[in-house]
Amino acid sequence: MHFHAATAPAPRPAQLPGDVGGFVNRARELRELDDALGVVTAGPAAETAAPPVAVIVGTAGVGKTALAVRWANRMKEQFPDGQLYVNMHGYDPGTPVAAKDVLARFLRALDLPVDRIPAGEEARAELFRTFVARRRILVLLDNAVTAGQIRPLLPGSSSCPVIITSRTRMSGLVAREGAFRVSVGTLSEAESVHLLRTVMSGYRSSEDDEELAELARLCARLPLALRIVAERAVVRPRMPLRALIAELRDESGLWDALSTEDAEEADAVRTVFAWSYRALSPQAARVFRLLGLHPGPEIGVEAAAALTAMATSEARRQLDTLAGAHLLEECGHDRYQFHDLLRAYAVDQSRSEDSEAERRTARSRVFGWYLHGASAAARSASSGYTPPVEPEPLPAGVMAAAFEDRKAAIAWYETERDNLSSVTRAAHAAGMERIAWQIPAVLTMIIADREPADAWLPTQRTALEAARRAGDRYGEAITHDNLGIAYRHLFRLLQAEEHFTAAQTAFRELGDTFGDARATNGLGVCHMFAHRVERAARCFEEALALVKELGDQAYTGYFTRNLGWALLEAERLDRAEALLRQAAELLRAVNEPLEVAEALTLLAAVLWRSRRFGEAQETAERALAIAGDFDGTLFQALALLELGRIALARDDGAEALPHLQQAAILFQQVGRPDLQAAAWDTTGEAYLLLGRTGEAVEFSRQASTAHRGRGDQWALAISLSNLAKALAGTGDLREARNQQREAVRLLADFPDPSAMRRRAELQEDSGGD
Repeated sequence: MHFHAATAPAPRPAQLPGDVGGFVNRARELRELDDALGVVTAGPAAETAAPPVAVIVGTAGVGKTALAVRWANRMKEQFPDGQLYVNMHGYDPGTPVAAKDVLARFLRALDLPVDRIPAGEEARAELFRTFVARRRILVLLDNAVTAGQIRPLLPGSSSCPVIITSRTRMSGLVAREGAFRVSVGTLSEAESVHLLRTVMSGYRSSEDDEELAELARLCARLPLALRIVAERAVVRPRMPLRALIAELRDESGLWDALSTEDAEEADAVRTVFAWSYRALSPQAARVFRLLGLHPGPEIGVEAAAALTAMATSEARRQLDTLAGAHLLEECGHDRYQFHDLLRAYAVDQSRSEDSEAERRTARSRVFGWYLHGASAAARSASSGYTPPVEPEPLPAGVMAAAFEDRKAAIAWYETERDNLSSVTRAAHAAGMERIAWQIPAVLTMIIADREPADAWLPTQRTALEAARRAGDRYGEAITHDNLGIAYRHLFRLLQAEEHFTAAQTAFRELGDTFGDARATNGLGVCHMFAHRVERAARCFEEALALVKELGDQAYTGYFTRNLGWALLEAERLDRAEALLRQAAELLRAVNEPLEVAEALTLLAAVLWRSRRFGEAQETAERALAIAGDFDGTLFQALALLELGRIALARDDGAEALPHLQQAAILFQQVGRPDLQAAAWDTTGEAYLLLGRTGEAVEFSRQASTAHRGRGDQWALAISLSNLAKALAGTGDLREARNQQREAVRLLADFPDPSAMRRRAELQEDSGGD
């Protein structure tokens, strides 16, 4: 019964952008991509062969992305397990996307629960390679800037080809990974004329080839510039082409911002941008300029309305105008993004034409829109604690986002997560410190529920710096508390304790009793994770006294339950039972059914340890039923794990196994590898009880490996003691003694009665060694 390997099939991600309309030419380059990537293998051979990698290189605006997207869309049916796409933003003015963050996105797209995504880049890369092995998945990495940014994202099997676009030659990838370079140059004169005619088709049909060739020359035969010029010609169908050419010549030298390109190509791009920009209405030109101030990779219509102080309908109309002129790209429903060259041009024009006060006011509007959207999303999406933050007032004329339900709020967060992080950094850089610390603060529970624990750490550190710079002690306190939660989820307990202690100190200075209680409880949970149960109990007692003083019944219930948990682990069973019964009643009164289920599950543990098996069974089954009624998968799994332990305590291994099997699967589904390892450990005990020692060794070893990787010394000691018993049952006494010795050494660091009892039992089993 190897249920630990049971996993639901991964979904089929379909992340490719839509195919390019009016794509022409590039037949040679498409054939080269066919040769480099068109033949892939699947199965065992794929696991040992390197993935085929093609690097599409060329100057800005030459059509690298269009080529990659065209090839990928033509070939996507060859990849039944899906396509993964990311814009690395290597040439945007902001920070390029880190490989670690891309790996987290890819793993989420492959349906890996958030809490199963490890913290480090190397660990994520290993897990990604494991996840895609034997699958046929296409990976497209757009706008990469260095080989180092790319290497962690490469799959490990030939069934997963990779396309990369870059302005650099990526010589390191070619040399070390055997990447095939596809160089994309400017179009030939004939290809340029073909592209112009394709875009103009149906609007202008009798143009002279010589005039089209002249137009192409003025565009340096770059597809981006050619499309912009062709669109301009389409919207002025009665104007002779020679007049358009004359206008374009007159714009030469008007813009000097893009000095990194080849001189001839840079002059052409500058000329085309200036020519097209000056043809815009004053309102559209203003929108174009202000969009360059938006810090994130893409922008939605409502955010653009806030940025530009427009009604949403008018903002949509102006965005469509810019997209129609190829000065902006539509990248989803009501979502738009710049080509990086056009973003640079928009920023330059804003610096030239808008005052510093105008630019700061525009940023303030859109930053405020994101802050209030985040606050509204948190209120709609979080059933539990949300920090009491009074957001910086919304600027006049800006309409805050509103959400009908939790699903809509979460969808908004998922869409805007990168922008929210970018806005936090940009607000800090602009000296808007309250916005910079408040965005991560209001998102605390959404982040905790939906992101790997380290995903927002850099942003939270920025928030802490912002609060300190502003001298905002309350902002510091909340951000320290959030950082404590993040580090605790990463099992970096020393850092978590430092932040909870700092939060506790700040809240006490401010006289904030509720904040003090929250931080004190957080510190108690850290102590529980480290199995310092007496210190945890003292923290929970202190937090409980504070919320009782405030008359908060819900938090009185939460902290009463936590205190009962600590006393259970300290084997003070009578008081633990009384507290857990009280907690269940308090939480039932405030309509927190899942919290009630957790309190009952802990109560069941007290009861079976008191040898009251029938009552324990009934209580755990009641917890399971409540969790099932309210879709609490995690709480169902906790109840099932306890039912398995109750069966073991009754020496019924056969009854325990189905409960433990289901618990392990559910823990995997909700992304709790620590609890899944606990289920494996208990499964090993069940197999040992049934005399199936080989399977007992397998499960106990798997659990100990998981606990060791997490750095959980207490859980590791327990799993090693179980492993020692299983190994002894197989006759491997030498290895059993080794595991016993390590378990005894680890348990010496824990002074509570449970640890001392376990240590004495192990020493007795090993003959006092």
